[in-house]
Amino acid sequence: MASLSNSRRVRRLSSLGHVAVVVDQGSGFTKAGFAGEEQPRLVLKSSSLVPSWDRPVLPGAPGCELAGGVARAHPIKHGVVVDWEALEGLWERLLVGGLRVCPEEWPVLVSDSPSAPPVGRERVAELLFEALAVPACHLASTALLALCSVGAFSGLALEAGAGVCHATPVYAGHSWHKATFRLDVAGSTLSRYLRDLLVAAGPDHRLQALPHKIITQLKKRCCYVSLDFEGDLCNPARHHPVSFSLGSGCSVCLGRERFCCPEPLFQPGLLGQAEPGLPILAFRALQRVPATLQTRLANTMVLAGGSTLFPGFPERLELELEAQCQRHGCGTLQPRLVAKPGRGTAVWTGGSMVASLRTFQCRWMTRAMYQECGSRLVHEVFH
Repeated sequence: MASLSNSRRVRRLSSLGHVAVVVDQGSGFTKAGFAGEEQPRLVLKSSSLVPSWDRPVLPGAPGCELAGGVARAHPIKHGVVVDWEALEGLWERLLVGGLRVCPEEWPVLVSDSPSAPPVGRERVAELLFEALAVPACHLASTALLALCSVGAFSGLALEAGAGVCHATPVYAGHSWHKATFRLDVAGSTLSRYLRDLLVAAGPDHRLQALPHKIITQLKKRCCYVSLDFEGDLCNPARHHPVSFSLGSGCSVCLGRERFCCPEPLFQPGLLGQAEPGLPILAFRALQRVPATLQTRLANTMVLAGGSTLFPGFPERLELELEAQCQRHGCGTLQPRLVAKPGRGTAVWTGGSMVASLRTFQCRWMTRAMYQECGSRLVHEVFH
Protein backbone atom coordinates (compact mmCIF):
# COMPACT_ATOMS: atom_id res chain seq x y z
CA MET A 1 0.00 0.00 0.00
CA ALA A 2 2.76 2.40 0.93
CA SER A 3 6.50 2.19 1.10
CA LEU A 4 8.48 3.76 3.93
CA SER A 5 12.17 4.12 3.27
CA ASN A 6 12.98 5.32 6.79
CA SER A 7 11.89 2.94 9.53
CA ARG A 8 12.12 5.61 12.24
CA ARG A 9 9.04 7.26 10.70
CA VAL A 10 6.88 4.16 11.16
CA ARG A 11 4.69 4.80 14.19
CA ARG A 12 1.77 2.66 15.23
CA LEU A 13 -1.49 4.29 16.21
CA SER A 14 -2.70 1.91 18.91
CA SER A 15 -3.00 4.84 21.33
CA LEU A 16 -5.60 6.59 19.17
CA GLY A 17 -8.41 4.28 20.25
CA HIS A 18 -10.18 4.26 16.85
CA VAL A 19 -9.67 2.33 13.64
CA ALA A 20 -10.24 4.86 10.85
CA VAL A 21 -12.63 6.85 8.72
CA VAL A 22 -12.56 5.90 5.03
CA VAL A 23 -13.41 8.51 2.37
CA ASP A 24 -13.71 7.82 -1.35
CA GLN A 25 -13.94 11.23 -3.01
CA GLY A 26 -15.40 11.17 -6.50
CA SER A 27 -16.43 13.67 -9.14
CA GLY A 28 -20.12 12.88 -8.69
CA PHE A 29 -20.46 11.36 -5.24
CA THR A 30 -18.30 10.97 -2.15
CA LYS A 31 -18.65 7.94 0.11
CA ALA A 32 -17.64 7.89 3.77
CA GLY A 33 -17.80 5.41 6.60
CA PHE A 34 -15.77 3.42 9.10
CA ALA A 35 -13.02 0.91 8.42
CA GLY A 36 -14.11 -2.68 8.82
CA GLU A 37 -17.71 -2.08 7.74
CA GLU A 38 -19.12 -3.55 4.53
CA GLN A 39 -20.88 -0.43 3.25
CA PRO A 40 -20.26 3.32 3.54
CA ARG A 41 -22.46 5.12 6.08
CA LEU A 42 -22.88 8.12 3.78
CA VAL A 43 -23.05 8.74 0.05
CA LEU A 44 -23.26 12.47 -0.68
CA LYS A 45 -23.16 14.50 -3.87
CA SER A 46 -19.70 16.00 -4.13
CA SER A 47 -21.09 19.30 -5.39
CA SER A 48 -22.74 21.85 -3.10
CA LEU A 49 -24.56 25.16 -3.33
CA VAL A 50 -22.87 28.25 -1.91
CA PRO A 51 -24.13 31.86 -1.95
CA SER A 52 -22.60 33.75 -4.86
CA TRP A 53 -22.26 36.89 -2.72
CA ASP A 54 -20.48 34.93 -0.01
CA ARG A 55 -18.04 33.42 -2.46
CA PRO A 56 -17.87 35.37 -5.74
CA VAL A 57 -17.32 33.21 -8.79
CA LEU A 58 -16.83 34.27 -12.37
CA PRO A 59 -19.11 32.54 -14.90
CA GLY A 60 -17.27 29.64 -16.45
CA ALA A 61 -14.72 29.43 -13.64
CA PRO A 62 -13.45 25.88 -13.00
CA GLY A 63 -15.77 23.88 -10.78
CA CYS A 64 -18.63 26.39 -10.50
CA GLU A 65 -21.79 27.40 -12.32
CA LEU A 66 -23.85 30.43 -11.36
CA ALA A 67 -27.64 30.17 -11.07
CA GLY A 68 -30.19 32.29 -9.19
CA GLY A 69 -27.91 33.91 -6.64
CA VAL A 70 -26.00 30.75 -5.77
CA ALA A 71 -22.95 29.01 -7.16
CA ARG A 72 -22.80 25.24 -7.45
CA ALA A 73 -19.30 24.33 -6.37
CA HIS A 74 -17.83 21.16 -7.89
CA PRO A 75 -14.67 20.40 -5.89
CA ILE A 76 -13.67 17.50 -8.15
CA LYS A 77 -13.83 17.34 -11.93
CA HIS A 78 -12.72 14.33 -13.97
CA GLY A 79 -11.14 12.88 -10.84
CA VAL A 80 -8.99 15.95 -10.10
CA VAL A 81 -9.58 18.46 -7.28
CA VAL A 82 -10.25 21.91 -8.73
CA ASP A 83 -11.75 23.68 -5.71
CA TRP A 84 -9.98 23.07 -2.40
CA GLU A 85 -12.25 25.36 -0.40
CA ALA A 86 -15.29 23.40 -1.54
CA LEU A 87 -13.49 20.11 -0.78
CA GLU A 88 -12.81 21.25 2.78
CA GLY A 89 -16.50 22.07 3.20
CA LEU A 90 -17.45 18.66 1.81
CA TRP A 91 -15.20 16.83 4.26
CA GLU A 92 -16.53 18.86 7.16
CA ARG A 93 -20.08 17.90 6.18
CA LEU A 94 -19.06 14.27 5.91
CA LEU A 95 -17.08 13.92 9.13
CA VAL A 96 -18.75 16.32 11.52
CA GLY A 97 -22.29 16.61 10.19
CA GLY A 98 -22.67 13.14 8.65
CA LEU A 99 -20.53 10.64 10.57
CA ARG A 100 -20.70 12.81 13.71
CA VAL A 101 -17.06 12.24 14.60
CA CYS A 102 -14.41 14.59 15.93
CA PRO A 103 -11.76 14.74 13.15
CA GLU A 104 -9.00 15.32 15.73
CA GLU A 105 -9.56 11.78 17.04
CA TRP A 106 -9.82 9.73 13.86
CA PRO A 107 -7.23 8.64 11.27
CA VAL A 108 -8.58 9.17 7.75
CA LEU A 109 -7.89 7.09 4.65
CA VAL A 110 -8.64 9.02 1.44
CA SER A 111 -8.80 7.67 -2.11
CA ASP A 112 -6.53 9.25 -4.71
CA SER A 113 -7.26 9.33 -8.45
CA PRO A 114 -4.61 7.62 -10.64
CA SER A 115 -4.35 10.70 -12.84
CA ALA A 116 -4.36 13.32 -10.07
CA PRO A 117 -1.23 15.53 -10.11
CA PRO A 118 1.35 14.75 -7.39
CA VAL A 119 1.05 18.25 -5.91
CA GLY A 120 -2.58 17.43 -5.15
CA ARG A 121 -1.47 14.85 -2.60
CA GLU A 122 0.41 17.53 -0.71
CA ARG A 123 -2.69 19.71 -0.66
CA VAL A 124 -4.79 16.81 0.66
CA ALA A 125 -2.31 16.23 3.50
CA GLU A 126 -2.29 19.96 4.31
CA LEU A 127 -6.08 20.07 4.37
CA LEU A 128 -6.35 17.02 6.61
CA PHE A 129 -3.68 18.06 9.10
CA GLU A 130 -4.09 21.85 9.06
CA ALA A 131 -7.83 22.40 8.51
CA LEU A 132 -9.28 19.23 10.05
CA ALA A 133 -6.44 18.42 12.48
CA VAL A 134 -6.66 14.65 11.97
CA PRO A 135 -4.12 12.55 13.93
CA ALA A 136 -3.05 10.54 10.87
CA CYS A 137 -3.90 10.01 7.21
CA HIS A 138 -3.28 7.66 4.34
CA LEU A 139 -3.71 8.33 0.61
CA ALA A 140 -4.35 5.28 -1.55
CA SER A 141 -4.87 4.93 -5.28
CA THR A 142 -8.46 4.20 -6.28
CA ALA A 143 -7.08 1.49 -8.59
CA LEU A 144 -5.34 -0.30 -5.74
CA LEU A 145 -8.39 -0.03 -3.49
CA ALA A 146 -10.60 -1.45 -6.25
CA LEU A 147 -8.33 -4.50 -6.42
CA CYS A 148 -8.24 -4.79 -2.64
CA SER A 149 -12.05 -5.00 -2.62
CA VAL A 150 -11.75 -8.44 -4.24
CA GLY A 151 -8.69 -9.49 -2.23
CA ALA A 152 -6.12 -8.83 -4.96
CA PHE A 153 -2.90 -6.80 -4.96
CA SER A 154 -2.02 -7.31 -8.62
CA GLY A 155 -4.25 -6.84 -11.65
CA LEU A 156 -5.80 -4.24 -13.92
CA ALA A 157 -8.34 -1.86 -12.40
CA LEU A 158 -11.00 -0.65 -14.83
CA GLU A 159 -12.84 2.25 -13.20
CA ALA A 160 -15.80 4.07 -14.68
CA GLY A 161 -17.41 6.63 -12.40
CA ALA A 162 -19.29 9.88 -12.79
CA GLY A 163 -16.45 12.08 -14.03
CA VAL A 164 -13.68 9.89 -15.45
CA CYS A 165 -12.68 6.37 -16.46
CA HIS A 166 -9.28 4.82 -15.78
CA ALA A 167 -7.42 1.70 -16.84
CA THR A 168 -4.63 1.21 -14.30
CA PRO A 169 -2.23 -1.74 -13.94
CA VAL A 170 -1.33 -2.58 -10.35
CA TYR A 171 1.48 -4.94 -9.38
CA ALA A 172 2.29 -6.04 -5.84
CA GLY A 173 0.30 -3.17 -4.38
CA HIS A 174 1.83 -0.42 -6.51
CA SER A 175 -0.03 1.42 -9.27
CA TRP A 176 1.77 1.58 -12.62
CA HIS A 177 1.26 5.27 -13.37
CA LYS A 178 3.14 5.33 -16.68
CA ALA A 179 0.82 2.60 -17.97
CA THR A 180 -2.38 4.32 -16.79
CA PHE A 181 -4.90 5.59 -19.33
CA ARG A 182 -7.90 7.84 -18.72
CA LEU A 183 -11.12 8.62 -20.54
CA ASP A 184 -13.08 11.76 -19.70
CA VAL A 185 -16.33 10.25 -20.97
CA ALA A 186 -18.13 8.92 -17.89
CA GLY A 187 -21.45 8.91 -16.03
CA SER A 188 -22.17 12.65 -16.07
CA THR A 189 -21.36 12.82 -19.77
CA LEU A 190 -23.73 9.93 -20.44
CA SER A 191 -26.55 11.67 -18.54
CA ARG A 192 -26.17 14.77 -20.72
CA TYR A 193 -26.02 12.57 -23.81
CA LEU A 194 -29.25 10.79 -22.81
CA ARG A 195 -31.02 14.14 -22.52
CA ASP A 196 -29.81 15.09 -26.01
CA LEU A 197 -31.02 11.74 -27.39
CA LEU A 198 -34.47 12.14 -25.86
CA VAL A 199 -34.85 15.71 -27.10
CA ALA A 200 -33.77 14.66 -30.60
CA ALA A 201 -36.20 11.74 -30.62
CA GLY A 202 -39.35 13.59 -29.56
CA PRO A 203 -40.97 16.99 -30.06
CA ASP A 204 -42.00 17.31 -26.41
CA HIS A 205 -40.17 20.40 -25.12
CA ARG A 206 -40.70 19.26 -21.54
CA LEU A 207 -37.89 16.75 -22.07
CA GLN A 208 -35.40 19.62 -22.28
CA ALA A 209 -36.55 20.83 -18.86
CA LEU A 210 -36.34 17.46 -17.09
CA PRO A 211 -34.28 17.75 -13.88
CA HIS A 212 -30.86 16.16 -13.90
CA LYS A 213 -32.03 13.79 -11.16
CA ILE A 214 -34.79 12.39 -13.39
CA ILE A 215 -32.39 11.94 -16.30
CA THR A 216 -30.01 10.05 -14.01
CA GLN A 217 -32.86 7.79 -12.85
CA LEU A 218 -33.77 7.07 -16.46
CA LYS A 219 -30.16 6.19 -17.20
CA LYS A 220 -29.79 3.85 -14.23
CA ARG A 221 -33.14 2.09 -14.55
CA CYS A 222 -33.62 1.82 -18.29
CA CYS A 223 -30.28 1.84 -20.11
CA TYR A 224 -28.05 -1.09 -20.99
CA VAL A 225 -24.99 -1.89 -23.09
CA SER A 226 -25.63 -3.57 -26.43
CA LEU A 227 -23.51 -6.59 -27.38
CA ASP A 228 -24.07 -5.74 -31.07
CA PHE A 229 -24.50 -2.00 -31.28
CA GLU A 230 -24.63 -1.61 -35.07
CA GLY A 231 -26.98 -4.57 -35.43
CA ASP A 232 -29.34 -3.33 -32.73
CA LEU A 233 -29.28 0.19 -34.13
CA CYS A 234 -30.38 -0.97 -37.60
CA ASN A 235 -33.11 -3.32 -36.40
CA PRO A 236 -36.11 -1.60 -34.71
CA ALA A 237 -37.35 -5.00 -33.53
CA ARG A 238 -34.35 -5.11 -31.17
CA HIS A 239 -34.94 -1.71 -29.57
CA HIS A 240 -37.14 -3.05 -26.73
CA PRO A 241 -38.92 0.22 -25.83
CA VAL A 242 -39.93 0.93 -22.25
CA SER A 243 -42.07 3.66 -20.70
CA PHE A 244 -40.91 5.55 -17.61
CA SER A 245 -43.41 7.45 -15.47
CA LEU A 246 -42.50 11.01 -14.57
CA GLY A 247 -45.49 11.50 -12.25
CA SER A 248 -48.55 13.73 -12.74
CA GLY A 249 -49.73 11.47 -15.53
CA CYS A 250 -46.67 12.13 -17.68
CA SER A 251 -44.28 9.51 -19.02
CA VAL A 252 -41.37 9.20 -21.42
CA CYS A 253 -40.70 6.33 -23.80
CA LEU A 254 -37.17 5.09 -24.45
CA GLY A 255 -36.34 2.92 -27.46
CA ARG A 256 -32.89 2.82 -28.95
CA GLU A 257 -31.88 5.53 -26.48
CA ARG A 258 -31.61 2.72 -23.92
CA PHE A 259 -28.49 1.24 -25.52
CA CYS A 260 -27.25 4.38 -27.30
CA CYS A 261 -26.73 6.20 -23.98
CA PRO A 262 -23.78 4.13 -22.62
CA GLU A 263 -22.24 3.43 -26.04
CA PRO A 264 -19.76 6.38 -25.84
CA LEU A 265 -17.86 4.41 -23.17
CA PHE A 266 -16.91 2.11 -26.05
CA GLN A 267 -17.12 4.66 -28.88
CA PRO A 268 -16.26 8.18 -27.63
CA GLY A 269 -16.38 9.30 -31.27
CA LEU A 270 -20.18 9.41 -30.94
CA LEU A 271 -19.60 12.53 -28.83
CA GLY A 272 -16.92 13.95 -31.08
CA GLN A 273 -14.09 12.67 -28.87
CA ALA A 274 -10.93 11.55 -30.63
CA GLU A 275 -9.74 9.25 -27.84
CA PRO A 276 -10.43 5.49 -28.01
CA GLY A 277 -12.95 3.68 -25.83
CA LEU A 278 -12.38 1.85 -22.57
CA PRO A 279 -11.61 -1.60 -24.10
CA ILE A 280 -8.79 -0.20 -26.24
CA LEU A 281 -7.41 1.79 -23.29
CA ALA A 282 -7.46 -1.34 -21.13
CA PHE A 283 -5.55 -3.29 -23.79
CA ARG A 284 -3.01 -0.47 -24.17
CA ALA A 285 -2.49 -0.43 -20.41
CA LEU A 286 -1.68 -4.14 -20.48
CA GLN A 287 0.72 -3.62 -23.38
CA ARG A 288 2.62 -0.98 -21.41
CA VAL A 289 3.68 -3.39 -18.65
CA PRO A 290 6.50 -5.95 -19.10
CA ALA A 291 5.45 -8.99 -21.13
CA THR A 292 6.24 -11.26 -18.19
CA LEU A 293 3.46 -9.60 -16.16
CA GLN A 294 0.77 -9.21 -18.80
CA THR A 295 -0.86 -12.61 -18.34
CA ARG A 296 -0.94 -12.25 -14.58
CA LEU A 297 -2.55 -8.81 -14.69
CA ALA A 298 -5.01 -9.84 -17.42
CA ASN A 299 -6.22 -12.67 -15.18
CA THR A 300 -7.56 -10.13 -12.66
CA MET A 301 -9.28 -7.21 -14.39
CA VAL A 302 -11.46 -5.63 -11.72
CA LEU A 303 -14.45 -3.45 -12.62
CA ALA A 304 -15.25 -0.56 -10.27
CA GLY A 305 -17.54 2.46 -10.31
CA GLY A 306 -21.20 3.18 -10.96
CA SER A 307 -20.84 3.42 -14.74
CA THR A 308 -19.79 -0.25 -14.91
CA LEU A 309 -23.23 -1.28 -13.57
CA PHE A 310 -25.07 -1.06 -16.90
CA PRO A 311 -26.48 -4.49 -17.82
CA GLY A 312 -24.30 -5.94 -20.53
CA PHE A 313 -21.24 -3.83 -19.66
CA PRO A 314 -18.98 -6.71 -18.46
CA GLU A 315 -19.98 -8.96 -21.36
CA ARG A 316 -19.35 -6.29 -24.01
CA LEU A 317 -16.05 -5.27 -22.44
CA GLU A 318 -14.86 -8.88 -22.36
CA LEU A 319 -15.85 -9.42 -26.01
CA GLU A 320 -13.97 -6.34 -27.15
CA LEU A 321 -10.90 -7.12 -25.05
CA GLU A 322 -10.72 -10.60 -26.55
CA ALA A 323 -11.06 -9.06 -30.03
CA GLN A 324 -8.19 -6.65 -29.28
CA CYS A 325 -5.99 -9.53 -28.16
CA GLN A 326 -6.72 -11.51 -31.33
CA ARG A 327 -6.28 -8.47 -33.58
CA HIS A 328 -2.82 -7.72 -32.16
CA GLY A 329 -1.53 -11.28 -32.11
CA CYS A 330 -1.94 -11.77 -28.37
CA GLY A 331 -4.24 -14.79 -28.55
CA THR A 332 -2.67 -16.39 -25.50
CA LEU A 333 -3.68 -13.36 -23.43
CA GLN A 334 -7.14 -14.17 -22.08
CA PRO A 335 -8.65 -11.32 -20.01
CA ARG A 336 -10.66 -12.40 -16.99
CA LEU A 337 -13.06 -9.77 -15.67
CA VAL A 338 -14.04 -9.57 -12.01
CA ALA A 339 -17.45 -7.87 -11.82
CA LYS A 340 -18.82 -8.00 -8.27
CA PRO A 341 -22.43 -6.86 -7.70
CA GLY A 342 -21.27 -4.16 -5.26
CA ARG A 343 -18.64 -2.71 -7.58
CA GLY A 344 -20.31 0.70 -7.48
CA THR A 345 -18.68 1.20 -4.07
CA ALA A 346 -15.66 -1.06 -4.69
CA VAL A 347 -13.08 1.66 -3.99
CA TRP A 348 -14.63 2.52 -0.62
CA THR A 349 -14.99 -1.17 0.24
CA GLY A 350 -11.33 -1.78 -0.56
CA GLY A 351 -10.33 1.12 1.68
CA SER A 352 -12.49 -0.21 4.49
CA MET A 353 -10.90 -3.65 4.24
CA VAL A 354 -7.34 -2.33 4.08
CA ALA A 355 -7.63 0.25 6.88
CA SER A 356 -9.02 -2.35 9.27
CA LEU A 357 -6.07 -4.73 8.89
CA ARG A 358 -3.70 -5.00 11.83
CA THR A 359 -0.74 -5.13 9.44
CA PHE A 360 -1.81 -1.81 7.91
CA GLN A 361 -1.56 0.21 11.10
CA CYS A 362 2.12 1.02 10.49
CA ARG A 363 1.28 2.60 7.15
CA TRP A 364 -0.23 5.85 8.44
CA MET A 365 1.38 9.22 8.03
CA THR A 366 1.01 10.70 11.51
CA ARG A 367 0.68 14.30 12.60
CA ALA A 368 4.15 14.09 14.17
CA MET A 369 5.61 12.95 10.84
CA TYR A 370 3.83 15.81 9.06
CA GLN A 371 5.07 18.39 11.56
CA GLU A 372 8.60 17.07 11.27
CA CYS A 373 8.86 16.75 7.47
CA GLY A 374 5.98 18.72 5.95
CA SER A 375 3.49 17.79 3.25
CA ARG A 376 6.15 16.67 0.76
CA LEU A 377 6.55 13.52 2.84
CA VAL A 378 3.48 12.14 1.08
CA HIS A 379 5.60 11.39 -2.00
CA GLU A 380 7.86 9.15 0.09
CA VAL A 381 5.16 7.50 2.17
CA PHE A 382 2.51 7.00 -0.52
CA HIS A 383 4.33 6.33 -3.79
